[in-house]
Amino acid sequence: MARKPGSRSGGDFVLFDVIYEDGSQRSNRRVPASALGGLDKDEPAKAIIAAQDAEIAEKSGMPPMEIKTIKRAGSK
Repeated sequence: MARKPGSRSGGDFVLFDVIYEDGSQRSNRRVPASALGGLDKDEPAKAIIAAQDAEIAEKSGMPPMEIKTIKRAGSK
């Protein structure tokens, strides 16, 4: 059965663009919105994305890439 438009809860995650030390980029990485805000603002997102990368690297057998910068998707 199809969902009604707008029935997805879009406020649960914040999307980030990640640039790695080797110059590659990954877009729309999801971070729980509840982990962001306060005095640290978006700083916890880097640690969360690094943990996601470590899990992916473990499953693929490749070493994780080092994150250079992150920014919210759609921001300039």
